[in-house]
Amino acid sequence: MLKKLAIVFVAVFGVLLAVPTMFPNTTRYFPSWVHPINLGLDLKGGAQLLLEVDTDQMFHDKSVQLYDEVRAALVDRSRGIIRFSNLRNADGVITLNVRDTDEISRAKGRLKSVLGGAVDISSSGSVVRIAYTDKQKQEMINDALARSIEIVRRRIDALGTKEPSIQSQGGKYILVQLPGVDNPERIKELIGQTAKMTFHLVNENVGPEQMASGRAPAGTMFLPYMENPTQMVPVYSRVEVSGESLTDSQADFDQNNMPVVTTVFDASGARRFAKLTTEHVNERFAIVLDGRVLSAPNIREPIPGGRGQISGGFTLQGAKDLAVLLRSGALPAPLTVIEERTVGAGLGADTIVSGKIGSAVGVLFIVLFMILTYGMFGVIADVVLLVNLAMIIGVSALFGATLTLPGIAGIVLTLGMAVDANILPYERIRDEVRAGVPTLRAVDMGFNRSVKTVMDGNLTNLICSLILFEFGAGPIRGFAVTLSIGVMTTLFTCLVLSRVLIDWYMHGKNKKIGFIKNK
Repeated sequence: MLKKLAIVFVAVFGVLLAVPTMFPNTTRYFPSWVHPINLGLDLKGGAQLLLEVDTDQMFHDKSVQLYDEVRAALVDRSRGIIRFSNLRNADGVITLNVRDTDEISRAKGRLKSVLGGAVDISSSGSVVRIAYTDKQKQEMINDALARSIEIVRRRIDALGTKEPSIQSQGGKYILVQLPGVDNPERIKELIGQTAKMTFHLVNENVGPEQMASGRAPAGTMFLPYMENPTQMVPVYSRVEVSGESLTDSQADFDQNNMPVVTTVFDASGARRFAKLTTEHVNERFAIVLDGRVLSAPNIREPIPGGRGQISGGFTLQGAKDLAVLLRSGALPAPLTVIEERTVGAGLGADTIVSGKIGSAVGVLFIVLFMILTYGMFGVIADVVLLVNLAMIIGVSALFGATLTLPGIAGIVLTLGMAVDANILPYERIRDEVRAGVPTLRAVDMGFNRSVKTVMDGNLTNLICSLILFEFGAGPIRGFAVTLSIGVMTTLFTCLVLSRVLIDWYMHGKNKKIGFIKNK
């Protein structure tokens, strides 16, 4: 008896999970972890963005970095300078001439020890060639794509957008779906910024004449202010502290009640920032974001502890957005929006209404068919079918699944499978009774002999849905999720709950079953 009560309790619990979805006004009566199912873009409306990872710019930046690393490795005084000439970067391929041919092996060994296995190093005569192989480039693209997806997800989550769908598509593209977002402009602006922050010292030796000529001295570059692009700042090319050392950033207010962004560095970044501010008191340093100067304050005193403050005439919203960008990290490559699509909430509402009508009509016909064909057993099957539908919705909501139009198709398919899972035992019961077996015994034999067939059919569907989930994307995954959950609830309701209800209906007696007629 306890086993039967436990089965009924699980069924009732599954139905209760679906109540907030069926009746949204009842949400306040449930704990926070019981919530309505999330609706996808095609049902709720929202925005869809297709982003392209700029791999060309990424490889250009990588080659510039590689150029600097090669030069630094060869002129390392602590290990002995290796004399070279004609150091060039041509389309990502670094070449140089080693002046002393006896030094070629030493130069290659030095470069391999510094660069590791990240590049291919070869030589021909006195020319040494350093370049990324095709395999290494593909690994860099895959890594950039994975990191970009994670950073985009962090930025969108920080804005409070619920249930975004972010996934790779086509090797170097990212598909972003944002249900319930009517105006994606602010999101586009945030996820499109690389947010690469660096700290540079300002070159105070550059005079107005040099600034006017636009020719920066060696080791110096002219960068525009973010707020006033016509005003340039001469900064040293060397990066004193990188934004990669940031561990946190928040919007705050300074002593004048003006919005600022506070920053916290990790241990390594804190040491470098303290050293910078200690050795260059009364000098200016520039805070650079994506090649533009946010501000260039004067260092009044050393700043130990790894905490800093960025001011730049921000609005409160601007300070919050910058804090989100810095907190989520810099993108490994620029992202470009190449396609944008907006789905109106009205279209989503129409789809929901159509889906409800179609589902209601389908369920009604199934209910009538089962009652007319199997009598009281058909009523039990209909109850089990409705419980199954509620459990699919409730369990999907509990696990945070997002319901899409293909997901509704998965539910409809599951209902068809559930009807079949009820019919098979009933037909086996009919065969046993016709063979002269007592009713109670026939019920036992009908369920026992049909369980393998029902299990085989549903587990085959489960395997297919898992494959669709693993290799599919977007709507296909939504279909696979509801189908997978539906298979599990169908096995529970049709093989376990249905048997319990029939046992209670029979009351341990060999009742006459109306849908069974002798030949």
